[in-house]
Amino acid sequence: MTAFSDSAEGIQIQDNTGSVRRLSRPLLWAILAALAIRLAVASFCYTGIMNPERNHWPFGYETGRIAASIATGHGYGNPLFFQTGPTAWMTPGYPYLLAGVFKLFGVYTTASALVILALQALFAALTCIPIFLIARRWFGNAAAQWSVWIWALFPYGVFLASDFVWENCLTALLLTTLVWLTLDMDRRRSLWAWTGYGLLWGATALVNPSVLTVLPLAAGWALWRKRRDGFAWRAPALAMLAVVLAVLAPWEIRNYRTFHQWVPLRDNFWLEVWVDNNGDTSLRWAGQNHPSGSAAELNQYDTLGEMRYMAYKREQALGFIEAHPAEYLLLCFRRFVFTWTGYWNFEPVYVSENPYDGYNILLVAPLTMLLAIGLTQAIRRRLEGAGLLGSILAIYPVVYYLTAADMRYRHVVDPMILIGAAFGILAVRERVRLLAPGKSVETEWEEFPVEIGEGKY
Repeated sequence: MTAFSDSAEGIQIQDNTGSVRRLSRPLLWAILAALAIRLAVASFCYTGIMNPERNHWPFGYETGRIAASIATGHGYGNPLFFQTGPTAWMTPGYPYLLAGVFKLFGVYTTASALVILALQALFAALTCIPIFLIARRWFGNAAAQWSVWIWALFPYGVFLASDFVWENCLTALLLTTLVWLTLDMDRRRSLWAWTGYGLLWGATALVNPSVLTVLPLAAGWALWRKRRDGFAWRAPALAMLAVVLAVLAPWEIRNYRTFHQWVPLRDNFWLEVWVDNNGDTSLRWAGQNHPSGSAAELNQYDTLGEMRYMAYKREQALGFIEAHPAEYLLLCFRRFVFTWTGYWNFEPVYVSENPYDGYNILLVAPLTMLLAIGLTQAIRRRLEGAGLLGSILAIYPVVYYLTAADMRYRHVVDPMILIGAAFGILAVRERVRLLAPGKSVETEWEEFPVEIGEGKY
Protein backbone atom coordinates (compact mmCIF):
# COMPACT_ATOMS: atom_id res chain seq x y z
CA MET A 1 0.00 0.00 0.00
CA THR A 2 1.17 3.54 -0.63
CA ALA A 3 0.53 6.54 1.60
CA PHE A 4 2.09 9.56 3.28
CA SER A 5 5.33 9.32 5.25
CA ASP A 6 7.81 11.79 6.69
CA SER A 7 11.17 12.46 5.07
CA ALA A 8 13.84 15.11 5.16
CA GLU A 9 12.13 16.81 2.23
CA GLY A 10 8.74 16.78 3.91
CA ILE A 11 5.62 14.74 3.21
CA GLN A 12 6.07 12.26 0.38
CA ILE A 13 4.16 9.30 -1.01
CA GLN A 14 6.02 6.10 -0.39
CA ASP A 15 5.48 2.40 0.28
CA ASN A 16 4.05 1.72 3.73
CA THR A 17 6.68 -0.78 4.92
CA GLY A 18 8.36 1.19 7.69
CA SER A 19 10.40 -0.63 10.31
CA VAL A 20 8.45 -1.67 13.39
CA ARG A 21 11.55 -1.10 15.48
CA ARG A 22 11.93 2.44 14.19
CA LEU A 23 8.27 3.24 14.86
CA SER A 24 7.91 1.61 18.25
CA ARG A 25 9.57 4.44 20.15
CA PRO A 26 7.14 7.21 19.09
CA LEU A 27 4.24 4.90 19.87
CA LEU A 28 5.62 4.08 23.31
CA TRP A 29 6.14 7.76 24.12
CA ALA A 30 2.58 8.55 23.03
CA ILE A 31 1.19 5.79 25.27
CA LEU A 32 3.20 7.01 28.25
CA ALA A 33 2.21 10.63 27.61
CA ALA A 34 -1.48 9.74 27.30
CA LEU A 35 -1.35 7.78 30.55
CA ALA A 36 0.63 10.41 32.46
CA ILE A 37 -1.60 13.29 31.38
CA ARG A 38 -4.79 11.46 32.35
CA LEU A 39 -3.42 10.32 35.69
CA ALA A 40 -2.23 13.83 36.48
CA VAL A 41 -5.63 15.33 35.67
CA ALA A 42 -7.42 12.58 37.62
CA SER A 43 -5.35 13.41 40.71
CA PHE A 44 -7.06 16.80 40.75
CA CYS A 45 -10.50 15.83 39.47
CA TYR A 46 -11.31 12.71 41.47
CA THR A 47 -12.85 14.80 44.25
CA GLY A 48 -15.65 15.77 41.86
CA ILE A 49 -16.92 12.21 41.54
CA MET A 50 -16.68 11.80 45.32
CA ASN A 51 -19.54 14.26 45.83
CA PRO A 52 -21.99 12.47 48.17
CA GLU A 53 -25.08 14.34 46.95
CA ARG A 54 -28.07 12.21 45.95
CA ASN A 55 -26.54 9.03 47.31
CA HIS A 56 -23.21 9.49 45.50
CA TRP A 57 -24.90 10.00 42.12
CA PRO A 58 -21.84 11.68 40.46
CA PHE A 59 -19.82 8.50 41.07
CA GLY A 60 -20.82 6.69 37.90
CA TYR A 61 -24.50 7.71 37.79
CA GLU A 62 -26.63 4.67 36.81
CA THR A 63 -23.47 2.58 36.36
CA GLY A 64 -22.28 3.47 39.84
CA ARG A 65 -25.65 2.76 41.44
CA ILE A 66 -25.88 -0.69 39.79
CA ALA A 67 -22.28 -1.46 40.75
CA ALA A 68 -22.96 -0.48 44.36
CA SER A 69 -26.04 -2.73 44.37
CA ILE A 70 -23.96 -5.67 43.14
CA ALA A 71 -21.12 -5.00 45.60
CA THR A 72 -23.47 -4.76 48.58
CA GLY A 73 -25.26 -8.00 47.77
CA HIS A 74 -28.49 -6.60 46.30
CA GLY A 75 -27.92 -7.98 42.82
CA TYR A 76 -27.96 -6.36 39.40
CA GLY A 77 -30.48 -3.56 39.94
CA ASN A 78 -31.33 -0.26 41.61
CA PRO A 79 -29.98 2.15 38.95
CA LEU A 80 -31.24 5.31 40.67
CA PHE A 81 -31.33 6.61 44.25
CA PHE A 82 -32.95 3.85 46.26
CA GLN A 83 -33.97 0.21 46.03
CA THR A 84 -36.15 -0.27 42.94
CA GLY A 85 -35.36 -3.87 42.07
CA PRO A 86 -33.72 -5.63 39.11
CA THR A 87 -32.83 -3.62 36.04
CA ALA A 88 -31.87 -3.89 32.38
CA TRP A 89 -31.06 -0.18 32.20
CA MET A 90 -27.41 -0.91 31.39
CA THR A 91 -25.66 -3.90 29.88
CA PRO A 92 -23.51 -5.65 32.50
CA GLY A 93 -19.97 -5.07 31.22
CA TYR A 94 -18.99 -1.86 32.97
CA PRO A 95 -21.21 -2.12 36.06
CA TYR A 96 -19.57 -5.46 36.92
CA LEU A 97 -16.10 -4.00 36.36
CA LEU A 98 -16.93 -1.13 38.70
CA ALA A 99 -18.54 -3.55 41.16
CA GLY A 100 -15.27 -5.48 41.25
CA VAL A 101 -13.43 -2.26 42.13
CA PHE A 102 -16.00 -1.56 44.86
CA LYS A 103 -15.61 -5.04 46.31
CA LEU A 104 -11.83 -4.67 46.52
CA PHE A 105 -11.51 -1.01 47.52
CA GLY A 106 -14.85 -0.09 49.05
CA VAL A 107 -18.11 1.35 47.77
CA TYR A 108 -17.80 5.05 46.86
CA THR A 109 -14.41 5.37 48.54
CA THR A 110 -11.51 7.56 47.51
CA ALA A 111 -9.46 4.44 46.76
CA SER A 112 -12.17 3.15 44.40
CA ALA A 113 -12.37 6.51 42.65
CA LEU A 114 -8.63 6.59 42.05
CA VAL A 115 -8.53 2.97 40.88
CA ILE A 116 -11.37 3.27 38.36
CA LEU A 117 -9.98 6.54 36.99
CA ALA A 118 -6.55 4.92 36.69
CA LEU A 119 -8.12 2.03 34.78
CA GLN A 120 -9.89 4.45 32.47
CA ALA A 121 -6.60 6.27 31.91
CA LEU A 122 -4.97 2.94 31.07
CA PHE A 123 -7.77 2.04 28.62
CA ALA A 124 -7.32 5.41 26.90
CA ALA A 125 -3.54 5.08 26.76
CA LEU A 126 -3.71 1.57 25.30
CA THR A 127 -6.04 2.85 22.59
CA CYS A 128 -2.92 4.44 21.09
CA ILE A 129 -1.85 0.98 19.90
CA PRO A 130 -4.77 0.15 17.56
CA ILE A 131 -4.93 3.81 16.48
CA PHE A 132 -1.29 3.67 15.43
CA LEU A 133 -1.64 0.33 13.67
CA ILE A 134 -4.80 1.32 11.79
CA ALA A 135 -3.41 4.68 10.70
CA ARG A 136 -0.10 3.18 9.62
CA ARG A 137 -1.84 0.45 7.64
CA TRP A 138 -4.27 2.79 5.89
CA PHE A 139 -2.48 6.13 5.66
CA GLY A 140 1.21 5.67 6.42
CA ASN A 141 3.77 6.31 9.14
CA ALA A 142 3.33 10.07 9.43
CA ALA A 143 -0.44 9.77 9.84
CA ALA A 144 0.10 7.08 12.48
CA GLN A 145 2.34 9.33 14.57
CA TRP A 146 0.08 12.35 14.19
CA SER A 147 -2.94 10.23 15.16
CA VAL A 148 -1.54 8.86 18.41
CA TRP A 149 -0.24 12.22 19.58
CA ILE A 150 -3.51 13.97 18.83
CA TRP A 151 -5.26 11.21 20.79
CA ALA A 152 -2.81 11.49 23.69
CA LEU A 153 -3.55 15.22 24.01
CA PHE A 154 -7.22 15.15 22.96
CA PRO A 155 -9.21 17.22 25.51
CA TYR A 156 -12.31 15.02 25.49
CA GLY A 157 -10.19 11.93 25.89
CA VAL A 158 -8.46 13.47 28.90
CA PHE A 159 -11.72 14.67 30.48
CA LEU A 160 -13.70 11.47 30.02
CA ALA A 161 -10.91 9.31 31.40
CA SER A 162 -10.07 11.58 34.32
CA ASP A 163 -13.29 13.17 35.51
CA PHE A 164 -16.20 10.96 34.47
CA VAL A 165 -16.88 7.34 35.43
CA TRP A 166 -18.50 5.65 32.44
CA GLU A 167 -17.75 3.01 29.80
CA ASN A 168 -16.60 5.40 27.03
CA CYS A 169 -12.86 4.80 27.35
CA LEU A 170 -13.14 1.03 27.48
CA THR A 171 -15.57 0.93 24.56
CA ALA A 172 -13.30 3.17 22.48
CA LEU A 173 -10.39 0.79 23.13
CA LEU A 174 -12.46 -2.29 22.28
CA LEU A 175 -14.05 -0.92 19.11
CA THR A 176 -10.75 0.49 17.80
CA THR A 177 -9.13 -2.88 18.45
CA LEU A 178 -11.96 -4.58 16.56
CA VAL A 179 -11.45 -2.28 13.59
CA TRP A 180 -7.72 -3.07 13.64
CA LEU A 181 -8.47 -6.81 13.73
CA THR A 182 -10.92 -6.37 10.86
CA LEU A 183 -8.11 -5.25 8.57
CA ASP A 184 -6.63 -8.75 8.43
CA MET A 185 -9.69 -10.93 9.02
CA ASP A 186 -10.03 -11.59 5.29
CA ARG A 187 -6.67 -13.43 5.47
CA ARG A 188 -7.67 -15.57 8.45
CA ARG A 189 -8.66 -19.02 7.23
CA SER A 190 -8.94 -20.59 10.66
CA LEU A 191 -12.41 -20.68 12.16
CA TRP A 192 -10.78 -20.16 15.54
CA ALA A 193 -9.69 -16.69 14.45
CA TRP A 194 -13.25 -15.83 13.45
CA THR A 195 -14.50 -17.34 16.69
CA GLY A 196 -12.21 -15.04 18.66
CA TYR A 197 -13.33 -12.11 16.52
CA GLY A 198 -16.96 -12.88 17.35
CA LEU A 199 -16.09 -13.31 21.03
CA LEU A 200 -14.62 -9.80 21.18
CA TRP A 201 -17.63 -8.32 19.37
CA GLY A 202 -19.97 -9.97 21.86
CA ALA A 203 -17.94 -8.83 24.86
CA THR A 204 -17.83 -5.27 23.51
CA ALA A 205 -21.61 -5.29 23.02
CA LEU A 206 -22.02 -6.18 26.70
CA VAL A 207 -20.10 -3.01 27.51
CA ASN A 208 -21.93 -0.80 24.97
CA PRO A 209 -24.58 -2.34 22.67
CA SER A 210 -24.33 0.59 20.23
CA VAL A 211 -21.20 -0.98 18.71
CA LEU A 212 -23.41 -3.62 17.11
CA THR A 213 -24.52 -0.98 14.60
CA VAL A 214 -21.09 -1.18 12.94
CA LEU A 215 -20.65 -4.95 13.23
CA PRO A 216 -22.29 -5.59 9.82
CA LEU A 217 -20.02 -2.95 8.24
CA ALA A 218 -16.77 -4.29 9.68
CA ALA A 219 -17.51 -7.99 9.34
CA GLY A 220 -19.14 -7.45 5.94
CA TRP A 221 -16.04 -5.59 4.72
CA ALA A 222 -13.76 -8.45 5.76
CA LEU A 223 -16.06 -11.16 4.39
CA TRP A 224 -16.48 -9.31 1.10
CA ARG A 225 -12.71 -9.20 0.72
CA LYS A 226 -12.49 -12.95 1.46
CA ARG A 227 -15.13 -13.66 -1.17
CA ARG A 228 -13.43 -11.34 -3.66
CA ASP A 229 -10.13 -13.17 -3.21
CA GLY A 230 -11.77 -16.56 -3.71
CA PHE A 231 -11.74 -17.84 -0.11
CA ALA A 232 -14.61 -19.50 1.71
CA TRP A 233 -16.62 -16.93 3.65
CA ARG A 234 -19.88 -18.56 4.74
CA ALA A 235 -18.36 -20.77 7.46
CA PRO A 236 -16.38 -17.88 9.04
CA ALA A 237 -19.50 -15.69 8.95
CA LEU A 238 -21.62 -18.33 10.64
CA ALA A 239 -18.93 -19.07 13.25
CA MET A 240 -18.58 -15.40 14.13
CA LEU A 241 -22.34 -14.83 14.33
CA ALA A 242 -22.86 -17.94 16.46
CA VAL A 243 -20.23 -16.80 18.96
CA VAL A 244 -21.65 -13.27 19.18
CA LEU A 245 -25.10 -14.70 19.92
CA ALA A 246 -23.65 -17.17 22.42
CA VAL A 247 -21.90 -14.37 24.32
CA LEU A 248 -25.08 -12.28 24.48
CA ALA A 249 -27.38 -15.20 25.27
CA PRO A 250 -26.79 -15.41 29.06
CA TRP A 251 -27.67 -11.75 29.49
CA GLU A 252 -30.78 -12.12 27.33
CA ILE A 253 -31.84 -15.24 29.23
CA ARG A 254 -31.35 -13.45 32.53
CA ASN A 255 -33.52 -10.56 31.34
CA TYR A 256 -36.27 -12.88 30.13
CA ARG A 257 -36.30 -14.85 33.38
CA THR A 258 -36.27 -11.65 35.43
CA PHE A 259 -38.84 -9.60 33.50
CA HIS A 260 -40.78 -12.35 31.67
CA GLN A 261 -40.34 -10.61 28.34
CA TRP A 262 -37.66 -10.14 25.73
CA VAL A 263 -35.37 -7.16 26.37
CA PRO A 264 -33.03 -6.16 23.51
CA LEU A 265 -29.87 -5.83 25.66
CA ARG A 266 -31.01 -2.53 27.26
CA ASP A 267 -34.53 -1.33 27.97
CA ASN A 268 -34.09 2.45 28.21
CA PHE A 269 -34.01 3.38 24.51
CA TRP A 270 -37.49 4.90 24.44
CA LEU A 271 -36.89 6.76 27.69
CA GLU A 272 -33.91 8.45 26.04
CA VAL A 273 -36.02 9.25 22.98
CA TRP A 274 -38.73 10.79 25.19
CA VAL A 275 -36.40 12.88 27.37
CA ASP A 276 -35.13 15.01 24.49
CA ASN A 277 -38.05 14.80 22.06
CA ASN A 278 -41.04 16.32 23.77
CA GLY A 279 -41.24 19.89 22.52
CA ASP A 280 -38.63 21.55 24.75
CA THR A 281 -35.61 22.50 22.63
CA SER A 282 -34.02 25.12 24.89
CA LEU A 283 -31.58 22.56 26.28
CA ARG A 284 -29.84 19.64 24.63
CA TRP A 285 -30.72 17.31 27.50
CA ALA A 286 -34.00 17.91 29.32
CA GLY A 287 -33.14 16.51 32.73
CA GLN A 288 -36.53 17.45 34.11
CA ASN A 289 -37.99 14.61 32.03
CA HIS A 290 -35.61 11.97 33.35
CA PRO A 291 -36.02 10.00 36.60
CA SER A 292 -32.58 11.13 37.69
CA GLY A 293 -33.64 14.79 37.47
CA SER A 294 -37.35 14.74 38.27
CA ALA A 295 -39.03 13.62 41.50
CA ALA A 296 -42.28 13.02 39.61
CA GLU A 297 -40.60 10.80 37.02
CA LEU A 298 -38.67 8.95 39.71
CA ASN A 299 -41.88 8.29 41.62
CA GLN A 300 -43.55 7.08 38.44
CA TYR A 301 -40.62 4.77 37.70
CA ASP A 302 -40.79 3.33 41.20
CA THR A 303 -44.59 2.94 41.12
CA LEU A 304 -44.88 1.33 37.70
CA GLY A 305 -41.73 -0.75 37.82
CA GLU A 306 -39.04 -0.62 35.16
CA MET A 307 -40.74 -2.56 32.36
CA ARG A 308 -44.08 -0.78 32.59
CA TYR A 309 -42.37 2.59 32.97
CA MET A 310 -40.24 2.04 29.86
CA ALA A 311 -43.32 0.87 27.93
CA TYR A 312 -45.11 4.07 28.94
CA LYS A 313 -42.15 6.17 27.77
CA ARG A 314 -42.31 4.36 24.45
CA GLU A 315 -45.96 5.37 24.08
CA GLN A 316 -45.17 8.97 24.97
CA ALA A 317 -42.17 9.18 22.63
CA LEU A 318 -44.00 7.64 19.69
CA GLY A 319 -46.99 9.85 20.40
CA PHE A 320 -44.85 12.97 20.16
CA ILE A 321 -43.14 11.78 16.98
CA GLU A 322 -46.46 10.92 15.32
CA ALA A 323 -47.97 14.27 16.31
CA HIS A 324 -44.89 16.35 15.41
CA PRO A 325 -42.90 14.50 12.71
CA ALA A 326 -41.35 17.65 11.23
CA GLU A 327 -40.23 18.89 14.64
CA TYR A 328 -38.71 15.49 15.44
CA LEU A 329 -36.78 15.44 12.15
CA LEU A 330 -35.53 18.95 12.88
CA LEU A 331 -34.35 17.81 16.33
CA CYS A 332 -32.53 14.86 14.75
CA PHE A 333 -30.86 17.26 12.33
CA ARG A 334 -29.86 19.57 15.19
CA ARG A 335 -28.28 16.64 17.00
CA PHE A 336 -26.41 15.76 13.82
CA VAL A 337 -25.12 19.34 13.63
CA PHE A 338 -24.14 19.33 17.31
CA THR A 339 -22.26 16.04 16.95
CA TRP A 340 -20.07 17.39 14.17
CA THR A 341 -19.79 21.09 15.05
CA GLY A 342 -20.47 21.36 18.80
CA TYR A 343 -23.21 23.95 18.16
CA TRP A 344 -26.69 23.70 19.72
CA ASN A 345 -27.84 27.28 20.22
CA PHE A 346 -26.77 30.54 21.83
CA GLU A 347 -29.93 31.17 23.84
CA PRO A 348 -29.20 32.57 27.33
CA VAL A 349 -30.76 29.62 29.16
CA TYR A 350 -28.58 27.18 27.22
CA VAL A 351 -25.40 29.23 27.54
CA SER A 352 -25.89 29.54 31.29
CA GLU A 353 -26.17 25.75 31.56
CA ASN A 354 -23.31 25.09 29.11
CA PRO A 355 -20.81 27.95 29.51
CA TYR A 356 -17.99 26.10 27.74
CA ASP A 357 -19.85 25.27 24.55
CA GLY A 358 -18.07 28.06 22.70
CA TYR A 359 -14.77 26.25 23.28
CA ASN A 360 -16.50 23.04 22.25
CA ILE A 361 -17.33 24.57 18.86
CA LEU A 362 -13.74 25.78 18.42
CA LEU A 363 -12.49 22.24 18.97
CA VAL A 364 -15.11 20.14 17.20
CA ALA A 365 -15.80 22.15 14.05
CA PRO A 366 -12.16 22.37 12.84
CA LEU A 367 -11.68 18.69 13.68
CA THR A 368 -14.64 17.80 11.49
CA MET A 369 -13.26 19.93 8.65
CA LEU A 370 -9.91 18.13 8.85
CA LEU A 371 -11.72 14.78 8.94
CA ALA A 372 -13.69 15.71 5.82
CA ILE A 373 -10.47 16.70 4.03
CA GLY A 374 -8.73 13.51 5.11
CA LEU A 375 -11.59 11.23 4.04
CA THR A 376 -11.98 13.05 0.73
CA GLN A 377 -8.30 12.71 -0.10
CA ALA A 378 -8.19 9.08 1.06
CA ILE A 379 -11.12 8.18 -1.19
CA ARG A 380 -9.71 10.12 -4.14
CA ARG A 381 -6.40 8.32 -3.67
CA ARG A 382 -8.32 5.02 -3.37
CA LEU A 383 -6.53 4.15 -0.15
CA GLU A 384 -7.43 0.92 1.58
CA GLY A 385 -9.98 1.32 4.34
CA ALA A 386 -11.23 4.80 3.43
CA GLY A 387 -14.70 3.46 2.68
CA LEU A 388 -14.83 1.44 5.91
CA LEU A 389 -13.69 4.41 7.99
CA GLY A 390 -16.26 6.73 6.42
CA SER A 391 -19.04 4.15 6.81
CA ILE A 392 -18.32 3.62 10.51
CA LEU A 393 -18.39 7.35 11.17
CA ALA A 394 -21.61 7.71 9.17
CA ILE A 395 -23.48 4.86 10.89
CA TYR A 396 -22.37 4.78 14.52
CA PRO A 397 -23.77 8.18 15.66
CA VAL A 398 -27.21 7.63 14.06
CA VAL A 399 -28.72 6.18 17.22
CA TYR A 400 -27.72 9.37 19.05
CA TYR A 401 -29.26 11.58 16.36
CA LEU A 402 -32.51 9.76 17.17
CA THR A 403 -32.21 10.06 20.95
CA ALA A 404 -29.78 12.52 22.53
CA ALA A 405 -26.45 14.01 21.49
CA ASP A 406 -23.39 14.42 23.68
CA MET A 407 -19.67 14.40 23.00
CA ARG A 408 -19.21 11.49 25.40
CA TYR A 409 -21.47 9.37 23.21
CA ARG A 410 -19.36 10.20 20.16
CA HIS A 411 -16.14 9.41 22.02
CA VAL A 412 -16.35 5.74 21.08
CA VAL A 413 -15.49 6.65 17.47
CA ASP A 414 -13.19 9.57 18.29
CA PRO A 415 -10.14 7.38 17.50
CA MET A 416 -11.47 6.92 13.96
CA ILE A 417 -12.20 10.63 13.70
CA LEU A 418 -8.68 11.56 14.79
CA ILE A 419 -7.11 9.13 12.31
CA GLY A 420 -9.03 10.77 9.48
CA ALA A 421 -8.23 14.25 10.81
CA ALA A 422 -4.51 13.42 11.03
CA PHE A 423 -4.53 12.42 7.38
CA GLY A 424 -6.38 15.68 6.68
CA ILE A 425 -3.62 17.66 8.42
CA LEU A 426 -1.02 15.98 6.22
CA ALA A 427 -3.07 16.63 3.10
CA VAL A 428 -3.42 20.33 4.00
CA ARG A 429 0.29 20.57 4.76
CA GLU A 430 1.18 19.02 1.44
CA ARG A 431 -1.17 21.34 -0.41
CA VAL A 432 0.34 24.38 1.31
CA ARG A 433 3.80 23.26 0.19
CA LEU A 434 2.58 22.81 -3.35
CA LEU A 435 1.37 26.42 -3.27
CA ALA A 436 4.82 27.67 -2.36
CA PRO A 437 6.20 30.65 -4.34
CA GLY A 438 6.67 29.80 -7.99
CA LYS A 439 3.70 27.39 -8.16
CA SER A 440 0.30 28.40 -9.39
CA VAL A 441 -3.10 27.15 -8.26
CA GLU A 442 -3.47 25.48 -11.66
CA THR A 443 -0.28 23.47 -11.26
CA GLU A 444 -1.29 22.54 -7.70
CA TRP A 445 -4.17 20.43 -8.95
CA GLU A 446 -1.92 18.78 -11.51
CA GLU A 447 0.85 17.99 -9.05
CA PHE A 448 -1.22 17.00 -6.04
CA PRO A 449 -1.53 13.19 -6.41
CA VAL A 450 -5.11 11.93 -6.18
CA GLU A 451 -5.16 8.46 -7.72
CA ILE A 452 -2.52 6.60 -5.75
CA GLY A 453 -3.28 3.19 -4.29
CA GLU A 454 -4.66 -0.16 -5.18
CA GLY A 455 -8.35 0.63 -4.99
CA LYS A 456 -9.07 -1.84 -2.17
CA TYR A 457 -11.29 0.29 -0.02
